[in-house]
Amino acid sequence: MAHVISEDCIVCGACIGECPVDAISEGDIYVIDPDTCTDCGACVEVCPTGAISQE
Repeated sequence: MAHVISEDCIVCGACIGECPVDAISEGDIYVIDPDTCTDCGACVEVCPTGAISQE
């Protein structure tokens, strides 16, 4: 199950550096590609706002 990023995202970049499969892309808020995400949870652990959760 892929992770998703909510509107609580502050676009800090912490999650991008942690994603081992480059599933996160930039935008107004960051977006996780569900086809690329391996559900490793690395992004969840580093998000300072708790904006990342399982879909």
